[in-house]
Amino acid sequence: MTEGTPAAEPESVPLVEGMAPLWVDEAAESAFRAEARDRGEAVVANAPAPDEPEPAEAGALPALDELVQRLPVDVREVLEDLFRARFVAVKRIPRKALKA
Repeated sequence: MTEGTPAAEPESVPLVEGMAPLWVDEAAESAFRAEARDRGEAVVANAPAPDEPEPAEAGALPALDELVQRLPVDVREVLEDLFRARFVAVKRIPRKALKA
């Protein structure tokens, strides 16, 4: 490493002895669910979605400007104010990427 060159960022954080795990393991998840059930909370495990075949292409995607115009003006203004949202592309995403 040369002088003035920053060190490369590590790809992950190393565990230090006595440090809590960065992600819960199966035992911790099971204990959490049991405690939630004891408190009377509804504990529902998300079942993986069945692998359904993607529907056939429904044709050409609409133009970006057409889709943006479908949004009410006040919604577009709020998106701009809150997120500085810019619509740049229209893409088809796989069904399994969507929440059920």
